[in-house]
Amino acid sequence: MHTHNLSQWTHEHVFDSGSHAAERGTRAVMWITAVMMIIEIFAGWWFNSMALLADGWHMSSHAVAIGLSAFAYAAARRYAKDPRFAFGTWKIEVLGGFASAIFLLGVALMMVVASVERIFSPQPIHYQEAIFIAVIGLIVNIVCAVILARAHDHDDNGHHHAPGHGHDHGHHHHDLNLKSAYLHVVADAATSVLAIIALTGGWLYGWSWLDPVMGIVGAALVAIWAKNLLRQTGTVLLDREMDHPVVDEIREVVETGAGNGDTKIADLHVWRVGKGKYSCALSVVTHDTNLTPVRVREQLAQHDEIVHSTIEIHHCLP
Repeated sequence: MHTHNLSQWTHEHVFDSGSHAAERGTRAVMWITAVMMIIEIFAGWWFNSMALLADGWHMSSHAVAIGLSAFAYAAARRYAKDPRFAFGTWKIEVLGGFASAIFLLGVALMMVVASVERIFSPQPIHYQEAIFIAVIGLIVNIVCAVILARAHDHDDNGHHHAPGHGHDHGHHHHDLNLKSAYLHVVADAATSVLAIIALTGGWLYGWSWLDPVMGIVGAALVAIWAKNLLRQTGTVLLDREMDHPVVDEIREVVETGAGNGDTKIADLHVWRVGKGKYSCALSVVTHDTNLTPVRVREQLAQHDEIVHSTIEIHHCLP
């Protein structure tokens, strides 16, 4: 059995410059969101707008969730070199994204309940003032989205693959924690747009029912985004990677690689340990008496997304 050492990769790459940029971006967005949250909740209550209140409540959960994302980066950075984390602290960031998705689902439910209540108990709304606040909220959301998009670009630019290697197969290895923060901002922007539409319709045409209906539409959008984020982060946290193309690549390299002879993989486990980085443990049965773990590892090296491998060779008797 042979194990490829991961410690150097873990210490050097788990918390890279992209993560530092993402941490700074999420922290800035957290404070901006918190300020706008207070303004929108107060304005929604003062002007009696359900859509505006929904947007403010939505933003309040985002302030907490984005703060959680920033905390996840800080924790991952603090413990990046802690040997107790066998594969580094990257999954702390993924866990932050998962928690943010739960927050999104909670907000969606809260928006539906409040909107339905307002349908059956309509109240007068100060439309012009509420529209003004909603527009300000939209502008703030756009600014926050730009901040996080720049952090996202920094994350992409900080990760390069060797020519001919490191295939992503259309699977983007973006920062899921950063994506969760970005989704919170985008959800805020969407509910702000819906609030503006609802308030404008009520102001110009007297469609007071449009305000709570748009709250329900916004809740549905948020729930869909939350579901997708839960699926992506859950895949990583539960190590559900055996349907990833890298698994087929490993099988191809080991079983049909040059000079491997009659070789089959008897047992294979693959899991993600970083942004686009994977670990594998495999047991090989072969008639090739010259096949060694070192040779298999050298063949696997052509795929630089595989950063750690544990290889066991069983030679069949002639």
